[in-house]
Amino acid sequence: MFGTLATLSPRGSPLQAVLWYALRGDDILVNSAVGRRWPANLLRDPRFSFMVEDGYEWVAVRGTAEPLHDPIAAQADIAGLARHYREPDEAERMIRDVFRHQQRISFLLHAEAITEHPDVP
Repeated sequence: MFGTLATLSPRGSPLQAVLWYALRGDDILVNSAVGRRWPANLLRDPRFSFMVEDGYEWVAVRGTAEPLHDPIAAQADIAGLARHYREPDEAERMIRDVFRHQQRISFLLHAEAITEHPDVP
């Protein structure tokens, strides 16, 4: 299952991106190549909305993002995400041929509000 992250552009308009994600304790871990628009948005304004859906069931999270600037940890994070989302051979190829050559950054998304549908009692 993928997540959809919404950030705010410098002019205040929303930007959405579909992402790989992992749960890390009570937080959501996301990772990107440095230079993409959504990480730049979070570095400037850490407010976000994140949603995961499965048909008519979905969970939305709003909160603030914490950048994790450790490049070694960011490489480990993207490798872990690739191994979760891709078949083993494809994941290892992507790690070797793509991700290792990129400057990466991870973020922890800290929830301040959670909405579930259908509502869970």
